[in-house]
Amino acid sequence: KIRRLVLSRWRVNSYILICPKTGISALIDVPPEASELIKSLDGTQTKYILLTHGHIDHIAGLGGGISRIKAPLAIHPGDRERLEIKPGLLLQDNEVIEVGNIKVKVLFTPGHTVGSVCFLIGEHLISGDTLFPGGPGRTDSPPDFQQILKSLREKIFVLPDETQVYPGHGLFTTLKKEKVEFAVFSSRSHDPGLFGDVSWLKS
Repeated sequence: KIRRLVLSRWRVNSYILICPKTGISALIDVPPEASELIKSLDGTQTKYILLTHGHIDHIAGLGGGISRIKAPLAIHPGDRERLEIKPGLLLQDNEVIEVGNIKVKVLFTPGHTVGSVCFLIGEHLISGDTLFPGGPGRTDSPPDFQQILKSLREKIFVLPDETQVYPGHGLFTTLKKEKVEFAVFSSRSHDPGLFGDVSWLKS
């Protein structure tokens, strides 16, 4: 089971994975309003708190009541300095984390931040701010934009078309749709200084 909660003024998608056979869960990203997350975890045994990256809108709830959840906090080493709380686990590319009978594969996808990751659960991809419907996550420089494109080409767009994408903000999408739109983007020439909020079809 994958539950989505849309929280805070940033409208962050926080996800809860639940293994229906064991009741073991994992929380992915911790925006403010942690009390809502705690309610949604009731009746489960939370094994991990997983972070897609270290931007404030995805971690601001860590300092509140979420500390009552006695589960290791996991982030990629590239973003560990963004945390005030010491992580209990540093995520590595292609690492597989078990949440009950669910296998969660870590995909290292830098670009939006140095330590951005996505989580692959079968045909479900929790993409954080690496991929949204219609484009990649925001980047802060042309090299960052080239890096996120590299991450998408090498780690994300090689996955099956039927993969369902659960982004860090906004609505769900599919890789089939994103691959088609990315092909349109790739067929055009672009300013080498391109970065920021980029749309596959409008940029």
